[in-house]
Amino acid sequence: MAFYAPPIARLLEELEHLPGIGPKSAQRLAYHILRGEAEAADRLAAAIVEVKRSIRFCERCYNFAESDRCTICADPARDTTAICVVEEPRDVVAVERTGEFRGTYHVLQGAISPIDGIGPEQLRVRELIDRLGHEPITEVIIATDPDIEGETTALYIARLVKPLGIRVTRIASGLPVGGDLEYADEVTLGRALEARHDI
Repeated sequence: MAFYAPPIARLLEELEHLPGIGPKSAQRLAYHILRGEAEAADRLAAAIVEVKRSIRFCERCYNFAESDRCTICADPARDTTAICVVEEPRDVVAVERTGEFRGTYHVLQGAISPIDGIGPEQLRVRELIDRLGHEPITEVIIATDPDIEGETTALYIARLVKPLGIRVTRIASGLPVGGDLEYADEVTLGRALEARHDI
């Protein structure tokens, strides 16, 4: 980065550490910041510092929280008999956007991936089992990603939870609305057939 003044080079380097940001994207972002008003850069910097200082993990479900409990766990209107198990806090947002689930969540903070050195002990699986022993849970809905890591994680959790006499379900996966059958791969189409229901 010898072409850039040291402050720009440092900014580019930091931006490139962000997921999905390569050299070209970092350059566009840096130029946008440089062309903008100083107040806008100050607001961005302040927002980043504030979120790092004030956000932590919920002590119950491990979603992002501003206090000991996240807004979902603190909501007395939520159904405490159902837990939706997801991989990351962003998955909570995705499920919440549907408006279809009124229970609580448990965020694993990842998925089992032996290639990456991530086993169940690196995830919040033990904490999930502890919750099942202390809360009136009747159903665990597993909403991990429909990839190899997500499926492995779902099967592992199901094997732990079923002996406890708690219903374990997995979200259906298959064809997206508006998708064409001819473009679907065999696995996706097979899952769509397995998840069929009466109409």
